[in-house]
Amino acid sequence: MITGWGAHHNDIAQWGMGTEYTGPVEIQGRAEYPKDGLWDVHGAFRIEYVYANGVKLVCADDKKNKPGVLFQGTEGWVSVDRGKIDAQPKSLVTSTIGPDEVHLYQSNNHKGNFFECIKSRTETVAPVEIAHRSCTICLLGDIAMRLGRKLKWDPERERFTNDDQANRMLSRPMRSPWSA
Repeated sequence: MITGWGAHHNDIAQWGMGTEYTGPVEIQGRAEYPKDGLWDVHGAFRIEYVYANGVKLVCADDKKNKPGVLFQGTEGWVSVDRGKIDAQPKSLVTSTIGPDEVHLYQSNNHKGNFFECIKSRTETVAPVEIAHRSCTICLLGDIAMRLGRKLKWDPERERFTNDDQANRMLSRPMRSPWSA
């Protein structure tokens, strides 16, 4: 589940933290796995990612947590979930962003933006490198949950630090004629 749906929320979280072109340096996760049946995918889970700047991202199932992304700061919080936004204090939602503050791009049509960028040769609002990083943190979380221990990650090299077992989980053998 984390590797399928998780990228959507983790993408927003990384975007909001300004870490969309990097990744965490430490990952720790736990999950409940079924003992029998068709599924071998985690059920209830919690993953904690720590970034080089000290910010912690917590990704967890929605059994105890509201779906979406919650940003907590010194002056309140902002919650974002697939088309809705809430905040405390409410003034955070209606405040005007100043000309010298960070302005994020807006896209009401990702597919349309993609076609526009093919014609104009400009970067899309959802660049492939950012998608790669969003998917990567989901895969890192899955590996941490399966191993059940804290992992150190080098986002530049895209390898676990001093952990051969975790690094072996970053890829699978390919069927012929494919190779790495």
